Amino acid sequence: MPNAATRTALLQIHFCVLLWGVTAILGKLITLPALPLVWWRMLLVVAMLALLPRMWRGLAALSPRLVLGYCGVGALVALHWLTFYGAVKLANASVAATCIALAPVFTAVVEPWIAKRPFRPRELAFGLAVLPGVVLMVGGVPDGMRLGVLIGALSALLVALFGSLNKRLVSHADPLTVTALELGAGTLTLTLLAPALPLLLPALASPLWVVPNLHDGVLLLALAGLCTLLPFALALVALRHLSAYTVQLVTNLEPVYAIVLAMLFLGEQRELTPLFYLGVAIILGAVFLHPLLNRGRKAESAGL
Repeated sequence: MPNAATRTALLQIHFCVLLWGVTAILGKLITLPALPLVWWRMLLVVAMLALLPRMWRGLAALSPRLVLGYCGVGALVALHWLTFYGAVKLANASVAATCIALAPVFTAVVEPWIAKRPFRPRELAFGLAVLPGVVLMVGGVPDGMRLGVLIGALSALLVALFGSLNKRLVSHADPLTVTALELGAGTLTLTLLAPALPLLLPALASPLWVVPNLHDGVLLLALAGLCTLLPFALALVALRHLSAYTVQLVTNLEPVYAIVLAMLFLGEQRELTPLFYLGVAIILGAVFLHPLLNRGRKAESAGL
């Protein structure tokens, strides 16, 4: 039986994942295009973190090499959010959230390359197991949403890239400082990228400087404060009492929460066919099975 601290931590991490699932819904409700939406979200989070003396103390303690490393990761985070909300706008919240469920598949391929370790056959099998679900998912969306699926898959690849890089860097600095630095670099990246976006990703091109109206402003504050900083702070507390394995399993629920919320609040099930949801079930089944198999492999290697 888990003790009281572990039970509380489990509730906290589930609440965090639920809030992360809400980000796709807010992305659909906010009327801004993906580019200014992400730019404002990052800028607001950085502004909130800039009010904390702890963040500035952590920043002063960083070496120039680490600062550059975190800035590079921040550029990838910005591109991930841009493509994620681009998928929300080009398709819908359910499609974008399902595409993010592909991130563990890309991680299985990308992480060995970044960590400079051998590629395991089990990881290739994991990727192949997901392919039927991807085919069904693509077949279950209207033709007009296919570009959104492609952009969403690119977003999942970017998750794999910055997630693997963050694993190598995250323990070297205060997490709040890392977040401020990465999102600050991400804001700058989008500012510099905006003029070239019509050539690089025409589907996501739009004016950068768009002042939100009251409706969008309130939702952007919720996105930055309630769905970014609040779950970040709660997750830091919860991680003290939970294993990485437990956190990974719970985090895999994010697409499930997003899809259910999209059904309840946006009625997106009317836009998609049963083939889409069958594909989602296959993808999520593989994603949940992967850490279970990995846990079994680690136990065998430990002689348990």
